[in-house]
Amino acid sequence: MNSKNFIYKITASNGSVFTGAGTNSYLIGKNDITLVDPGPIIKGHIDSLVQLGKGKIKRILVTHTHRDHSPAAKVLGEMLDVPLMGRLLMEDDGLQDKTFKPNRILNHGDLIETDEYSIETIHTPGHASNHLCYLIREEKVMLTGDHIMNGSTVVIAHPDGSMRDYLNSLELLRNYDFNLIEPGHGDFLENPMDVVDWIIDHRIQRENKVISKLKLFSQVTSKELVSRVYDDVDTKLHPIAIWSLEAHLYKLVDDGVVNFDPEKKLWFI
Repeated sequence: MNSKNFIYKITASNGSVFTGAGTNSYLIGKNDITLVDPGPIIKGHIDSLVQLGKGKIKRILVTHTHRDHSPAAKVLGEMLDVPLMGRLLMEDDGLQDKTFKPNRILNHGDLIETDEYSIETIHTPGHASNHLCYLIREEKVMLTGDHIMNGSTVVIAHPDGSMRDYLNSLELLRNYDFNLIEPGHGDFLENPMDVVDWIIDHRIQRENKVISKLKLFSQVTSKELVSRVYDDVDTKLHPIAIWSLEAHLYKLVDDGVVNFDPEKKLWFI
């Protein structure tokens, strides 16, 4: 929780290689509570949210509709008779929670205002095209969902995920006044602009490494390339790293730096 007991974090018991210790849900406010990212359908987690909400949860927001963040929204929305808010994808990529049906579609710049606090909606595509961050203005706290996590870098899975959008959305955060990041996974992060700088630098270094390693081949598959580009990552994680590798590669194709043969699934410069 923060210094004013305004923001409570409850972590679901869905820890994994993708979710770290688990998905963070947040209860904002004292008497007019907003629940952000209710997480997966785990009875103990849902019961904890209801108990801590003390009948004061008035709305449920989601940062995006991946299955570790939004499925409990439908359950809790019906249980508490409160509206659901967030965004949907234009096209399903097979990774989404199809049960999430928002009562209100949130757009960039939308405000959720109560007598206690105001929440500004920031559209941050990249990890997912419908991803939103939420700025708690009075607290100067940014809830970042999977846009920024603590403990690992974010997976970008093409085609709904976009490395170009992700980098642009990181830059977008520089326009906002906040002192603390509360992520969708892991503990809070201080010095938020230092965090943003580090992530952007890391992604640019990785992109440069993609180019340098690609030059070693006349043409190469993603599976062959990932072991060179992610030689600093446990090989057990390479099947996951391929997603972000290909996000980098598709960005470089758009930049005119890399070529791709879709029939043979080969990358080359």
